[in-house]
This record gives sequence, structure tokens and C-alpha cells, in this order.
Amino acid sequence: MRIWSLHPEYLDRQGLIACWRETLLAQAVLAGRTRGYLGHPQLERFRAVPEPLSSVAAYLSSLADEADTRGYRFDRSRIERPVTEDPVLIPVTTGQLMREWEHLRAKLTSRSPEVAARWKAVDVPRPHPIFTEVPGAVASWEHALPSA
Repeated sequence: MRIWSLHPEYLDRQGLIACWRETLLAQAVLAGRTRGYLGHPQLERFRAVPEPLSSVAAYLSSLADEADTRGYRFDRSRIERPVTEDPVLIPVTTGQLMREWEHLRAKLTSRSPEVAARWKAVDVPRPHPIFTEVPGAVASWEHALPSA
């Protein structure tokens, strides 16, 4: 499961669709509708906020907004909670954003070189709108290896 801390604009088509599906799975886990992935480390950050399902709803809504921008149709009826105007922002460290940026760039270079080229000049990526950047190292739950 990869729930990107990066802004969804950076994802290629495959990444955006996979992130949507995986976040729908995360929503099911947090709602108690599935037993799989209960201990998945990326869910820690959603469980740390007062209303995890509201935060997941805000995350999914931003993915759907990006899909709309690209002319895709993500089924918003699958988002289980209404999105509030001011969702609780989840902290994400600069180190985590940079690790994910390295990981995504490597994926894009091999899978979608045209998308990789579009973002080549970006040194510091923006976080997904549900996250707020804070100083710090890579998150303890991160398992992606740094690029060589």
C-alpha cells in the first residue's frame, strides 16, 4: 500500500489510479470493514488524528479533484464521509517528502518518462493538501529504499 504524501499532480496515470484504490482500501481498514492491512504502517498517520475517516475522505477528495483535472472520473460516492472545509492537517516531515520524491521519480523514469521529464526541474515537491510539511527525517514507517 502506498499512500503518497506528495501532491497528486506529480503522479502518473498508473500512480494516481493505484493511490485511489489503495486509499479506498485504507478507508475500509479504518472503518473496520476488512481484517487485512490492519497493521499497515502507513495508516499510523491517519490513526493519529481525531477523525481518521474524515482525513481519509479529504485525502480521497483531493485525488478525485486531480482526476477531474485530467478528465478521469473517480467515483466520489465511494468516499464515505463528507469532506469538511477545514480538515485536520497531518504533519509530514521534509525527509519523508524527499524520500517519496526520490522513490516516485525512479518509478516515473522507468514507467512514464514523459511525466518524469515534466517534473525534472522540481527539487522540493509540494505535499498532498491533507499534509503539512514539518522539519524532520524519514518517517519510521517508511520502507522504500533510497535511490542509489
